Amino acid sequence: MRTRLLPLLIVLMAGVLLALGVPLAVITAGVEQQKVVVDRIDDAARFAALAQFVTARPDAGEATKSPDEDERRATLRSELARYDDLYGIRAGVYYRDHTPMAAAPGGLSVPREGEGARAFSEALAGRRSHDPRQIWPWDEGGRIAVASPVIRDGDVVAVVVTDSPTGQMRARILRGWLVIAAGECVAMLVAVAAAIRLTGWVLRPVRVLDTASHDIATGRMKARVAATAGPPELRRLARSFNEMADHVEDVLEQQRAFVADASHQLRNPLSALLLRIELLALELPDGNEEIASVRTEGKRLARVLDDLLDLALAEHAAADVQLTDIAALAAERVDSWRPLAEDRGVRLSYEGHSAVTGWADPIALSSALDAVVDNALKFTPPEEPVTVAVAADGACVTITVADRGPGLTDDELARIGDRFWRSGRHQNVSGSGLGLSISRALLAAGGAAIAYAPHPPHGLTVTVTVPRTAP
Repeated sequence: MRTRLLPLLIVLMAGVLLALGVPLAVITAGVEQQKVVVDRIDDAARFAALAQFVTARPDAGEATKSPDEDERRATLRSELARYDDLYGIRAGVYYRDHTPMAAAPGGLSVPREGEGARAFSEALAGRRSHDPRQIWPWDEGGRIAVASPVIRDGDVVAVVVTDSPTGQMRARILRGWLVIAAGECVAMLVAVAAAIRLTGWVLRPVRVLDTASHDIATGRMKARVAATAGPPELRRLARSFNEMADHVEDVLEQQRAFVADASHQLRNPLSALLLRIELLALELPDGNEEIASVRTEGKRLARVLDDLLDLALAEHAAADVQLTDIAALAAERVDSWRPLAEDRGVRLSYEGHSAVTGWADPIALSSALDAVVDNALKFTPPEEPVTVAVAADGACVTITVADRGPGLTDDELARIGDRFWRSGRHQNVSGSGLGLSISRALLAAGGAAIAYAPHPPHGLTVTVTVPRTAP
């Protein structure tokens, strides 16, 4: 869940930072250009003040010129030339008809199109340049044209035009952008760290709750959640989960106690009833079919009560998991069942490693194997084999019990292990239908598992899986 929530938060924070950073970068570029524009307007105003009283055109006759005008024109030209030499900024003063009054470098004319032409037209209308096109760091050929009118007696008599290179300004903009990008990266790292801490704080109770739910689902009913961390809603959820777990545990405990008490309490009346049946049989002729039937049903009921008590104990008892030689235990159980197999004419054998260790409750695993082997011997015809094999399979040890009985259909395989369930084809075979349920309960308490599959061409394969790592 954290891997899904964290990228979402990072994308949202990246979007916020971009939404703030892009306008800031645009504003930074605008501020840098505005500084240049203001500086050029001031320079153009200074040149306009020098040109204000130069009225005679350069090609006018000597009668129209005065020594003062010649001196002002020379001063204007020298200032423009020095301005070009120092700053590399082209500048010129032009009459209304685009005739140059003075320009540096020489021969500089008024642009006929573009930003320079627009600025010249605005100045002819008596307005200074105020909003030239924005120059970006990648505009290598971009220049800034600024024009200022030369006004005398309320009329525009000439226009000062400056044409500035933008290399230094673009470099300053780029440096400003790099600073913004560095700040964005630092902010992003801080935001990611905060998101990691935030998601950890929010999801820690969820992880603990998930672990506790898994523990309860696998039979560890004592698992609970410490409702001390996380948002208030999750703490309240943790307390509700603990209350639910307590209630479920109480209900299961009452159920187990009822089954155990009922089984125990029924044993004594049943034993007395069976004894009275035996006393009654002494007064009847030998071979009475009704007495034999009653005896059989009584013994079957006694087995059911014994299995119910075993099931209640298996579901309630805590497993004593320890490192166990699974191969030796399985071989020992095969040796114990071999006399009964020989008596029934079934070939019971052990295959596999001589020593394979795993973590299991030895007593519970022995009881489960007894139930599985007993079930296999019941349904295997004489002269057919029953094989018990042990193998190491990565992180687990598998115990496989394969028989050559009639097997089960797919629908029957889905129900095998249910309490009191028996196949309709096997009702004449003795049993209560609780043996495999008891095996599953015993194995689950120790972290093991049991599975069923067909054994072609006919028969059943029961696989018990035991972990090789400590729980």
